[in-house]
Amino acid sequence: MNSDYWNKAKVFHGHECPGLAIGVKACQAAVEIMGINPAIDEELVCITENDACGVDAVQALLGCTLGKGNLIYKATGKQAFTFINRSTGKAVRFCLKTQNNYMERSLYQEYILNADVCDLFEYKIAEITIPDSARSFSSIVCEKCGESTSENKIRLQEGKSVCLDCYDNYSRGWYISGIHLTL
Repeated sequence: MNSDYWNKAKVFHGHECPGLAIGVKACQAAVEIMGINPAIDEELVCITENDACGVDAVQALLGCTLGKGNLIYKATGKQAFTFINRSTGKAVRFCLKTQNNYMERSLYQEYILNADVCDLFEYKIAEITIPDSARSFSSIVCEKCGESTSENKIRLQEGKSVCLDCYDNYSRGWYISGIHLTL
């Protein structure tokens, strides 16, 4: 276990838990296998497929954050992290392959922290289009609530520019043989 990683992640996250341990080990795996360094700007990107505790480790240890635009959330619910090195184009996806199997919480956390990264994660070279760098957008005032909103999040409704909170989403959906399909 890399105790420096663990301590830095704990300080950022606020407590220790198995989920944080998963993130620490994913970061360790990325560093070992890809030879990467923490991001100063956007040279490293992480696509996380979960919004759990381990994502805090990615932010604290590898410098991938929502604010910099190099942390992208893909809501699959999987304990999976794809790290992309913009300068080399190399991308590796790490997916947790171990399960708790009813271990007591602290024992599971210790198992994760002390296990070899190859035992914890399935990993493979990812064929992926490198995400665009973060962009700045102009602000538009929502014509319904009056709040300023990034122009890429504005919708046109009844001839007015409205924010996503004010936008009334319209979906009629299709029903075929009991299966609901949304257009």
